[in-house]
Amino acid sequence: MATKAMARFARISPRKARMIADLVRGKSAAQALQMLQFVNKSGAPWLKKVIESAVANARHANPGVDVDSLYVAAATVDKGPNSHMRRWRPRAMGRATRVQKGISHITVVLDTRD
Repeated sequence: MATKAMARFARISPRKARMIADLVRGKSAAQALQMLQFVNKSGAPWLKKVIESAVANARHANPGVDVDSLYVAAATVDKGPNSHMRRWRPRAMGRATRVQKGISHITVVLDTRD
């Protein structure tokens, strides 16, 4: 039975979070959590929190589920809206350029291995 958890409007750029999502996709949930504990990337705490939430959702939905058989079936990172996180930066010759801060929607789906 598949279980899903999401972190919406996460304050990290999608490019940084996708790097970590690619790292844990297909691994068991316990192995992914252990790996994320020692990865020195800014997206690791976000993904770790979402995987922990998905494990808790699996326990809540089906109390008899074997947590050791859960694996990361899908991990996606989508770009979120950044209408409030846009800033202007002065540039040469009186111009200005827009600085966009990253907002991500992180989704993790856990499933049981047979």
